[in-house]
Amino acid sequence: MAKSMESWAEELPAEFRHRTLAEILRQEAAWILGLTAVAAFILARWGAQFDYWQYVVLASWYVGLLLAGVAWRPLQWATVASVLPALGAVWLYAHGQTAENNFLLHYVLQGVAAAMWMSVLLLLATAAYLLHFFSGREAVGRWATRLTWGGVIFGFIGLGVRWRETYLGHPSWGHIPVSNLWEVFVLFCATTPLFYLYYEKKAQNRSLGAFIMPLVAAAVGFLLWLTLAQHMDRVEPLIPALQSFWMKLHVPMMFVGYANFTIASLIGAAYLLREGSVRRRGILAARLPDADLMDEVMYRAIALGFLFFTVATILGAVWAARAWGGFWSWDPKETWALIVWLNYAGFLHARVVKGWRGRSMAWWSFLSLWVVSFCFLGVNMFLSGLHSYGKL
Repeated sequence: MAKSMESWAEELPAEFRHRTLAEILRQEAAWILGLTAVAAFILARWGAQFDYWQYVVLASWYVGLLLAGVAWRPLQWATVASVLPALGAVWLYAHGQTAENNFLLHYVLQGVAAAMWMSVLLLLATAAYLLHFFSGREAVGRWATRLTWGGVIFGFIGLGVRWRETYLGHPSWGHIPVSNLWEVFVLFCATTPLFYLYYEKKAQNRSLGAFIMPLVAAAVGFLLWLTLAQHMDRVEPLIPALQSFWMKLHVPMMFVGYANFTIASLIGAAYLLREGSVRRRGILAARLPDADLMDEVMYRAIALGFLFFTVATILGAVWAARAWGGFWSWDPKETWALIVWLNYAGFLHARVVKGWRGRSMAWWSFLSLWVVSFCFLGVNMFLSGLHSYGKL
């Protein structure tokens, strides 16, 4: 059974609110010490080459992962499960192994291979969520969650290994793997299910997976087309504008926004369909969470996405000033990012200040999917501008 809205509101921040600092330090000691050791190693190994902003990047990742892991403990083991295999692949590359002569790299750990495993697992997870929704079998739902976790982990393994692989063609090529449509679709396909799993755990209801995962499956299909037909999985050198440490913060934070906005849009669709099903006493009314809970999840997803999208947009403006000489140029991508920001700023104003709830907000959230989709993909495919490096 889905939890009530009051139960959701009480539990969501419980990891922080119901534990003292001493309790958090004691219970999360392994996570805190492990992350601190990794950050210290990075500083010892490469700190002499850092400038001021690279310290900012490292501190941002450190604090973000630290707080997220404390707030949601499954993220801790998922991080370890992603990082250790990726480091294993890096170790193999460092010892002269390649995808051509090493079975494990070729079929499992290579960036493209891991992305393909992610794709298969997410497609299976989508089928499992749909089967769970229509059959109501809890065992199938548990397998849907496990398959989704597997897909998320393989997605981040692929991104981690891909980062190392960008250095193999030539040391000057090395970059965080978010530079073209193939790489950002891997990021989107890994990030969106990750955040869905968070909301699924908090709501203790798997039925929304039948609405959210099909769109992830569609993104996987597009990723496979980019791989098999467009061959965009090839590592290529970055254009000068992208050769910046700002990419390590701007793009991942932007995709946290995209992931949460997408989830909120599909919850809005589920809300509207459930509303009609209640009148007909259909299966949607029986399977989906109650309307108040979906309204609350939708709001929280948009609030979190808006926070990250805002910071990412500000960082993007600073990056643009350094790359192109101005903070804002009304480039199509910048213009549509502003449209997305204004859209969700309006949503939050209506929700928080005006107190709007229910059907009208569900429609707003659902229709916003088209605005977000065009900003994410449509601009790259159909418009030209300073961001045209993302075109097919």
